[in-house]
Amino acid sequence: MASVLAKTKRKKIIFPSKKELSEAMAEYTANLSAKFCKARGYFTVVLSGGDLISWLSELLEPMYQESIEWSKWHIFWVDERVVPLDHKDSNYKLAFDGFLSKVPIPIANIYAIDKDCAALGDAKGAALLYEECLKRLVNRDIIRTYKSSGFPQFDLQLLGMGPDGHMASLFPGHYQIKEKADLVTYITDSPKPPPKRITFTLPVINCASYNLMAVCDEAQADAVAKVFNDNFDLPAAWLTADVEAVWFLDQAAASKIPKGH
Repeated sequence: MASVLAKTKRKKIIFPSKKELSEAMAEYTANLSAKFCKARGYFTVVLSGGDLISWLSELLEPMYQESIEWSKWHIFWVDERVVPLDHKDSNYKLAFDGFLSKVPIPIANIYAIDKDCAALGDAKGAALLYEECLKRLVNRDIIRTYKSSGFPQFDLQLLGMGPDGHMASLFPGHYQIKEKADLVTYITDSPKPPPKRITFTLPVINCASYNLMAVCDEAQADAVAKVFNDNFDLPAAWLTADVEAVWFLDQAAASKIPKGH
């Protein structure tokens, strides 16, 4: 597993509240958008689910709505529940209703999982087709590749962590965390419902240029402390990035981090 670790040192920034965290996430994202749009004409952004989408609401403020080059954004998901796209558990639906429908990103630049596999609950098929989608976009040079590995390299991933230390749909004690060959894998017995999901593999996650992990609330504090104590039983402890891996924490989530970490 060491080969998928060890690019950048884990950083953290602690905010007084979710509001300040959300504002900082918006600024961080907007700055990277400007950087990559200028450099290559695209900005590849990977979303997760949960509270993250509500924290992205700061990007709906006029100063960002008017300055961000939304037409150059390309949107992906680090993981997805294999349910119909209009199902309440769908990460796509969560992001579309709460954020994507409110900004002018071209619909062709939003890459949801295959709708037929989603409707049928076909996790394996959904993973295979999502991997094929990524490979096509690599071939079109919309997604970069990481150095000599050939793995896709996204510009920014916005991630979250569960109280058990899972990230994406990589869960403690499940084999998917060890998958190194595939870009996208699947799980049919997720300990958190719904059971069928697809997820980027750890090498793909860690090849991103920038990984921002946002975690709030006391319920996550024990897991956050374990991560910063390098407890690698927790998938989130393996998070790194090519340029920067930064944890945005509110005070409650950071409350149990050992001193000196």
